[in-house]
Amino acid sequence: MSAKEDITSSESKVDEAPIEQSLRPQSLKQYLGQERVKHDLAIYIQAAKQRDEALDHVLLYGPPGLGKTTLAFVIAHELGVEVKSTSGPAIEKAGDLVALLSDLNPGDVLFIDEIHRLAKPVEEVLYSAMEDYYIDIVIGEGQTTHAVHVPLPPFTLIGATTLAGQLSAPLRDRFGIVEHMQYYTVPELEQIVVRSSHVFQTEIQSQAAHELARRSRGTPRVANRLLKRVRDFAEVGGEQTISLTTTSHALDQLQVDEQGLNQTDRKLLATMIKSYHGGPIGIRTLAANVGEDIETIEALYEPYLLQMGFIVMTPRGRMATDKAYLQLGLPLRRHDK
Repeated sequence: MSAKEDITSSESKVDEAPIEQSLRPQSLKQYLGQERVKHDLAIYIQAAKQRDEALDHVLLYGPPGLGKTTLAFVIAHELGVEVKSTSGPAIEKAGDLVALLSDLNPGDVLFIDEIHRLAKPVEEVLYSAMEDYYIDIVIGEGQTTHAVHVPLPPFTLIGATTLAGQLSAPLRDRFGIVEHMQYYTVPELEQIVVRSSHVFQTEIQSQAAHELARRSRGTPRVANRLLKRVRDFAEVGGEQTISLTTTSHALDQLQVDEQGLNQTDRKLLATMIKSYHGGPIGIRTLAANVGEDIETIEALYEPYLLQMGFIVMTPRGRMATDKAYLQLGLPLRRHDK
């Protein structure tokens, strides 16, 4: 997946690039979790293939690490077409977009990660490409300035974003298929942990897989990252099969608590409680206090804290709940009568 750590024991140094690739499922059947999304996509893909048309444009949104990129490649594989992959910040000008689109064959997929970060001029050029499969661009300067009409083959744009609210309405409305990626359940993550352990050629006890899944904050990327680190502890300790004891010890050493909260999660909650009496607190103030940028907090940390009930959003800002106080072992605040 992404953002891998590079700590490995001397006995387990392998080329993890092919391993990382093999963690990615190739078909909807192999793709674990997101059952509703998969069911819907299977119907849309089958219908597009029966009509011999390009699949309608797809927007995948949700917290990071839930498999949006993987699902984009699975969609292309199910369609039997090629996929070109890029990200919003990488498309700096309209010419970059034209080059990408012109290289597509009929029915191909263009995947744009972080699509909410597209530059406005690029986004505006994308409108006609998505709706009518053409682009009009202006080239030249002064008296040589002229418009060029560039026809495009029918294609499928798959956009992924962690911040769907930052997409402009005109862009969002041009996606015919919009799917919300949900956090994974513990049983689903257990299946992913067991599958990944087989890819790593490592055995893991069922209780250990459950514990790791329980602390993976509903996210496959986190589960796979933690599995790699737990595997290191097991190998250094001489274990042939990863045990529950080693898993619990390793996760404690990694400062991942029983609820899957990490150091930064706890720092956010502690700041809200200790410095601002539990809130309400604005996002800019919170970001300045913990040394993280606003987008990182909104995309990476807040969704899980909200989902688990550690914070709530109010018109005046974020507030820590009683559950957050209890999780940090702090006395509950007195509520005004």
